[in-house]
Amino acid sequence: MKRLERLWIELYGKTDKLFDNLMEHLRREKEEYSNDFPTVKRDWYKESVIYSLYVDLFNRNVDGLVDKLPHLEKLGVNCLWLLPVLESPMKDAGFDISDYRSIRPDILNLPEDSTQAERNEKFAQFLKKAHERGIRVIFDIALNHCSDEHPWFLEAKQSRDNPKRNFFIWSDTDQKYSEARIIFKGLSKSNWEWEPETGQYFFHRFFDIQPDLNYKNPEVLAEMTKVLIFWKTKGLDGFRADAIPYLWKEEGTDCENLEKTHTIVKFFRAALDYMEEGTLLLAEACQPPKKVVEYFGDNDECNAAYHFPVMPRIYRSLAEESNEAVKMALSPSFTPSDIPPDCQWLMFLRCHDELTLEMVTPQEREFIFNYYAKDPKWNFREGEGIAARLSDLFDNYLDRIKLAYSIEFSLLGTPIIYYGDEFGKRNDEAYYREMIEKTGIKDSRYLNRGRIDWESVEQELGNENSQASKLYHFLSQLNAVRKEHPVLGRGHLEFMTVQDDEGNEIKEILAYKRVAGDDCVTVFQNLSNREISFKEPALAGRETDIPGNTIEKKEDRVVLAPYHFYWV
Repeated sequence: MKRLERLWIELYGKTDKLFDNLMEHLRREKEEYSNDFPTVKRDWYKESVIYSLYVDLFNRNVDGLVDKLPHLEKLGVNCLWLLPVLESPMKDAGFDISDYRSIRPDILNLPEDSTQAERNEKFAQFLKKAHERGIRVIFDIALNHCSDEHPWFLEAKQSRDNPKRNFFIWSDTDQKYSEARIIFKGLSKSNWEWEPETGQYFFHRFFDIQPDLNYKNPEVLAEMTKVLIFWKTKGLDGFRADAIPYLWKEEGTDCENLEKTHTIVKFFRAALDYMEEGTLLLAEACQPPKKVVEYFGDNDECNAAYHFPVMPRIYRSLAEESNEAVKMALSPSFTPSDIPPDCQWLMFLRCHDELTLEMVTPQEREFIFNYYAKDPKWNFREGEGIAARLSDLFDNYLDRIKLAYSIEFSLLGTPIIYYGDEFGKRNDEAYYREMIEKTGIKDSRYLNRGRIDWESVEQELGNENSQASKLYHFLSQLNAVRKEHPVLGRGHLEFMTVQDDEGNEIKEILAYKRVAGDDCVTVFQNLSNREISFKEPALAGRETDIPGNTIEKKEDRVVLAPYHFYWV
């Protein structure tokens, strides 16, 4: 409570009745809150494997998702990240929220006229079933913006003196905040949109149907804090905080990563910790690592963050058959190695949007784009991203897909699996065309989405010789290894150099140790399409590695087949 008071004063200069009412609200919620989920470690997310999905596209609704919990449990998943489920007109896949306290009835398999109490109860039942299997649940929440169909905005545009007017950012000109970049290049032409009813522009960092919230108004902070607490009391285990670098705006800046943005995040974290420590607040901050680690604060902001820059370097290393790009991305000069003890990096090969190329140099961007963007439709944001499924990016080549997962699951932090990638789901051309026709927006990200045909998938998974079955069982195996070896989630990273007989580094091999105290897992990965042999004491005398691969040898040398790996 003292921390919340201090942070409020940092933002607004003094406390007032609004603040006092918010604190009283938190006290009441804490008194009534009870969590029937068994107590786990405060940093439970360090030993998680996260599965990211759109509920409706995965299997219709939460009832369909419950039906597939055995599939996910067998895979080794112990945390579900539900992509947007809150009420929305669905013009941006649900990231345009029109009601922060209500889940879409179709997601819950309830009629449109269902009551809020019925929706809350149905979601609570789903959470209970997931928790009973040891699966935690987080979901997306856009803290920076809402839908232009949210009641706040509908009221705000009624008149310039409407009480909700100050929930948003208005201007008589579209020249304010001129240094703020356009994030959706090729999809949006400006950060300002004309609103004819009151004759002013409103500010937006993403689509023009998503007006930014105005955190300079303390009512906005109070309302959004109550939203987080509302879902925490319903049993949710955490939040993916969408677009947090943009919360606070100041003229003369790029409106990203500003000091008061961090103050807002600290406020959210303090409120959640007041309820119960260990609620995951996940930073979606596509920024350089030195900026991202600022969102960990002093262990008092986000608990975890995506490592956006290392992901495209994995693809670059595989394209170049060289370990240099990955080593650079995780060198101490690029990625600070000293982060707060409870904090965690999250790793992914694909997300719901794209293979993002924002966090690479122009030269790297051109190289990766030209190598992997095999279809003009895959171009997202004018070359700053590639919208394609993992299997399509690797031409459905199983060994390369498995190698990419080996890197993701062993390199750093907590891994994420995007729905369908566990059995090699391909780009969905039919869904792409359907959504363009429905929304009128030619958004290449629709290729990454699409519904799962479970009847067909289950036939494939039932055939042990199919690629889908081989990939699913391979990932299940890696997840089992991570469960047996927590060092893969908690240990620090030490790169190794593998040398040839002349003492030169074999750059085609990406090797490193994950170390925590006396626990150590060492990983050797062949990034190339040629067989490589080398001398390595760590592999001498071993017949198999941890995942069960046979360690091939020729005389006193270890042999790594193309795109193969050993974990020992």
